[in-house]
Amino acid sequence: MALHHLRLAPLALLRVASLPPLAARHRHHVLLFTPQARSWRFLSAAAGPRGLATAAAETDDAGAGSGDGFFAEESTSWSSLGISDRVASSLRGAGLARPSLVQAACVPHVLTANDVIVAAETGSGKTHGYLVPLIEKLCSKSSTTEDDNSQDTARMAHDIALVLCPNVMLCEQVVRMTNSLLDESGEPLKSAAAVCGPKGWPAVNPDILVATPAALLNYLFDYDPEQRRRERFLRNVKFIVFDEADMLLCGSFENQVIRLIHMLRFDEKLLSRAQDSGKEVPLGSVGEYNEDSSFENAQFSSSDEDNEDNIAQDRSAKLENSHVGARRDWRRVRKIYRRSKQYVFVAATLPQSGKKTAGGVLKRMFPDAVWVSGTYLHRHNPRLERRWIEVTSDTQVEALLDAVKYGLKSEVHDANDFPRRTMVFTNTVEAANSVSEILRQVGIPCILYHRESSLEERANNLQSFRENGGVLVCTDAAARGLDVPNVYHVIQAEFAACAVDFLHRVGRTARAGRSGIVTSLYTEANRDLVRAVHQAEELAQPVERAFSRKRSFRNKLKKQALQKREASLS
Repeated sequence: MALHHLRLAPLALLRVASLPPLAARHRHHVLLFTPQARSWRFLSAAAGPRGLATAAAETDDAGAGSGDGFFAEESTSWSSLGISDRVASSLRGAGLARPSLVQAACVPHVLTANDVIVAAETGSGKTHGYLVPLIEKLCSKSSTTEDDNSQDTARMAHDIALVLCPNVMLCEQVVRMTNSLLDESGEPLKSAAAVCGPKGWPAVNPDILVATPAALLNYLFDYDPEQRRRERFLRNVKFIVFDEADMLLCGSFENQVIRLIHMLRFDEKLLSRAQDSGKEVPLGSVGEYNEDSSFENAQFSSSDEDNEDNIAQDRSAKLENSHVGARRDWRRVRKIYRRSKQYVFVAATLPQSGKKTAGGVLKRMFPDAVWVSGTYLHRHNPRLERRWIEVTSDTQVEALLDAVKYGLKSEVHDANDFPRRTMVFTNTVEAANSVSEILRQVGIPCILYHRESSLEERANNLQSFRENGGVLVCTDAAARGLDVPNVYHVIQAEFAACAVDFLHRVGRTARAGRSGIVTSLYTEANRDLVRAVHQAEELAQPVERAFSRKRSFRNKLKKQALQKREASLS
């Protein structure tokens, strides 16, 4: 639903919302609902939908151990998955006594040297699904090093796990989750640090480095190249995780991530060549690297930071070809080589219907990777209560207020669910500001979260929402990755424009085995789409099929919009 109706009759709508009469000095606030200098964006029926992966394999809920579809069977423990007592004890201390279904499925694969692709629904425990085995590997490596009495121990390579995330908030969240796993002395099992936004390179080399792609590329090429520290860093990185992989492999992130993958793979090839020849290849040889011809014209920029986190632009333009030394064709290096790095891709939605989608890229670049799918990937979660409300320009504000008040009622919450948390999603920043004004006018306090707020403001608002609950009015900037416990109610004040946004929004609730409510407001223009979503859920089909009816479905919406426009003109 688009909130453009507010500009048509704002005073009438405010009366519907039972607002007190507006004084003259308050009329400006009504104008904020629909800034005249910037028109509202309509939900375009012709907008190209983004295809998603095909359905995950059917899983019998009765076999989910506890029966909630989240935790693995009671007989499955961290130890049975190959996790040491030291790490398992740390997990229990952090409140993670048992692995989830997704963790039980992916941990054994990540513990091997295989490349792994984890595609599972939001709230299924994917972050710990890759963090736990990586920490286990790093701990095992450090134990082996400590037991080595050779004189070269001090000079042995310091293995590093690299985690790439699309935005600063997710980077910092991964760092917090890693550093919360403590040993008996109260120190983190393995240290983690972030390179993102205004943060520079850490003074002490961490075991796990979490970064955005643009920030990492910039710091790598500014990282004292005379001492070859960049090449040494690439050599020491043994495990690479791509969190929110579908986002990293598409759009503004794609060229940055592809460059990083090629740089890391080239280092693997150099090391393999050295092992074959029996001669050491100096680290400076990485200067021979050149992109694959299919990406040789790619450029990377800092648009990921601009779009999501509104921080200062990275200094990337001058770095475009700074890593390209002697012109050596990538394809001349042997394609079959000894692997020395592991790649893990994690996503809650994974498009693969086409060569250019994230799944298509992964199939082409990592054909031997192990795929792990979640039970409800792209499907309706049975722990969700769905409420669908069709609205018009005369009823949308009243319906929105009723939905917010419904989520705050004590009878829809368990006694242990305090503080109560509700997330209200809009499609634009302007709509988020409008909804915030509406709620505050009727005495409902709320918190704003969108990309035009400063990074500090967003961090503080998110922390306040975590600690105190309440209502968070947000755009899709809050739909991905952010782990806010016990969000019981999600409201779509504007209906999602694509399946990816829809799935990530509804995935903010009913997480980690808990239940939740999703209230979706929609207009007549969304009616066919909502009906298709209903049908997909009833038939236990992937939800994205409702959004991707290809040309026939989109043409139907376009035809209806054209007929209405012609009727209004006549």
